[in-house]
Amino acid sequence: MKNPPSILFIIPYFGNWPFWMPFFLESCRRNPDINWLIFSDCGAPDNRPKNVAIEGITQAGYYQLVSDRLGIDFAPDDSYKLCDIKPALGYIHADRLEGYDFWGFGDIDVVYGNLREHFTDARLARYQFFSTHERRVAGHLCLMRNTHQYRELFKRIKQWQARFTDKQHHALDEGAFSRIFIKGKNLPQPMFRLLAKLNPLRRRSDFTEAFSTPGGRVKWHDNSYNFPKEWYWEHGHLTNNIDGDRSFPYFHFVCWKRNEWAALPIPDPTQIEHLARQGRWIIDAGGFQ
Repeated sequence: MKNPPSILFIIPYFGNWPFWMPFFLESCRRNPDINWLIFSDCGAPDNRPKNVAIEGITQAGYYQLVSDRLGIDFAPDDSYKLCDIKPALGYIHADRLEGYDFWGFGDIDVVYGNLREHFTDARLARYQFFSTHERRVAGHLCLMRNTHQYRELFKRIKQWQARFTDKQHHALDEGAFSRIFIKGKNLPQPMFRLLAKLNPLRRRSDFTEAFSTPGGRVKWHDNSYNFPKEWYWEHGHLTNNIDGDRSFPYFHFVCWKRNEWAALPIPDPTQIEHLARQGRWIIDAGGFQ
């Protein structure tokens, strides 16, 4: 039986692991034929799955690596600036991509469902680039074919060297990078689709709304702002309280993280580790239950 196309997600992360890291890792474990490579100074988390590699490096050391690989002076004051260079991670770490069919970037404020259910072999064979938003590149999960063209696609961002090296965060991963594929994102659907057909890169791309980030700017799939109040993760299967058995590829809980969770006390790490290993949880405005 033929193996599915291989995938590697590359994520740089510095500081301290967030309290939900055990849940993130457990959701990676349930996608055993997908790999993650995380560059970090946080140390190796307990109970790390085999498909998640943590490469220890200082923040300053990583900035120097980026500078050397891109031929720029990358020295931001805030690590949030790393979001701007996400589209360049395949170029920066090309030496780690040998043998992989696809590479991607993303965030760790997510829990994954069954990613292969979304990124099917048929879709991976048909398209070169994937975003989980319909009208922009999703910075929290983006996937592209591991070719010279796509590793260097970030160089089409206007003035990328200057914008990578200044101190301002430009959200290039979701803004300027999106505009390489998408024009007129706020146009009515017929005109939006026409412009997409005229762009060769867009024609080879799959921008399918995965409804991964409830509470944000994207309406729910029923065209309302009635978002789920609870998410259920059970042994790698991700559902919610309003959509029955419909499964989702991942849940990006950034809205709860920034708002409700910010006011909560940090959970006890031992209890979090224990809960994550149970194989089933509820996620809501109060955290993980």
